[in-house]
Amino acid sequence: MDNLEKFYINGKWVTPKSSDKMSVLNPATEDKVGEIILGNAEDVDDAVSAAKAAFSKFSITPKSYRLGLLKKIREISERRLDDLANAMTMEMGAPKTMAKDVQADAATGHLDGFIESLEKLEERITLSNGDILLKEPVGVCGLITPWNWPINQITLKVLPAIATGCTCILKPSEHTPVSAMVYTEILEEAGVDPGVFNLVQGTGEVVGVAMSKHPDIEMISFTGSTRGGKSVTKESAETIKKVTLELGGKSPNLVFADCDLQQRVTDSVNECMFNTGQSCDAPTRLLVEKSCYDQVLEIAKTAAENVSVDDPSKDGGHIGPLFDKIQYDRVQNMIQVGIDEGASLLTGGLGKPDGFKNGWYVKPTIFSDVNNQMRIAQEEIFGPVLVIIPFENEDEGIAIANDTPYGLAAYLQTGNEERAERVSRQLRAGGVHVNGGGFNYGSPFGGYKQSGNGREGGDMGLEDYLETKTLHYPS
Repeated sequence: MDNLEKFYINGKWVTPKSSDKMSVLNPATEDKVGEIILGNAEDVDDAVSAAKAAFSKFSITPKSYRLGLLKKIREISERRLDDLANAMTMEMGAPKTMAKDVQADAATGHLDGFIESLEKLEERITLSNGDILLKEPVGVCGLITPWNWPINQITLKVLPAIATGCTCILKPSEHTPVSAMVYTEILEEAGVDPGVFNLVQGTGEVVGVAMSKHPDIEMISFTGSTRGGKSVTKESAETIKKVTLELGGKSPNLVFADCDLQQRVTDSVNECMFNTGQSCDAPTRLLVEKSCYDQVLEIAKTAAENVSVDDPSKDGGHIGPLFDKIQYDRVQNMIQVGIDEGASLLTGGLGKPDGFKNGWYVKPTIFSDVNNQMRIAQEEIFGPVLVIIPFENEDEGIAIANDTPYGLAAYLQTGNEERAERVSRQLRAGGVHVNGGGFNYGSPFGGYKQSGNGREGGDMGLEDYLETKTLHYPS
């Protein structure tokens, strides 16, 4: 925690120009973990200057050098997985087992995917017409990451920047600064060249805006709310930055009567509640074929009531608290909205689970008899709240699934392989999870519509950080 009140600029831990402080709280206990400095425009200027100076040299390093750097980062990341996991348990309430096996695992999992992609990346291609294509780093990159999957999103941005020869400034969420500090220590130990990676803590309203408007930053990669993504896009427009966005979601999960209802509905409920529902791609709308609707309600209710809520410092498969009071109040407000809209409260509801006085814990909650015009069906709640909507037939199910401004992910449960392929092709989402199929490292992740643009991870994740140059020689 020695570096928590410092920034990392040009290969050194430095005292920020700003003196504004913010307390970091443990969401399970509401106790103070530490303090960070909230940076300002001067701090951003310092970081950008370092990144710009480093770019001229780092951008022309051979691929072999960058591969070696990634492999060194992997070695150290593996050794410090416990430190990353403990940080996320402390700062965002990720349960201990999940923090290690899933949250921190991203540090090595995404690395493996990017190493494989970089190894096969062709940086010089000869076209059939004789012209030469060069793949070159885009430049200085501003990286803005959220609190709900801190290391997952940091690695999805920092690693492809380094892999392609870019330099970067990271602004992690001010609510999860400890994991970002640990990850910075990993990069420092790995010997990442001074100025190639820089860390500035702060708010989106100050540091994020300064980065988006900065004339020497050539690309912004942002993960966060759709509202935040719109702001970043507007602020970046004046300098014509390349902007990639991974934003909100309201993912549909279509359940057909021909699937294994007991298994698929139980797993669907657990997937929605995972990470205390704080995932942008969580399957929060369960669309159910009417012929099995009553049976699904029964299974879903039992599954939700079997979701354990407990202290995140304990081992086990339980869920922890929401990450702060503001989010707790938002979720409580949306549960009240669902009640006021006339949806049936199948299980859960307002208030904290029994036995919890401190901490931002919520009850796993399911609403049934929901229609897709309700606010709880259209707005991202970002908590362990599931809404169940009936549909008559396949066409109506697809129509309801696509009736949302979002398109990050979709889920599909069916025992019919032809239907799985047919329906998947009609769902307007960046990824479709069929019968419990999970995300694999190295695959692209991103959304349609207001869920963003660009893709993170693997081959496409590298492409977003590259420019294409054409060399025309005399024939």
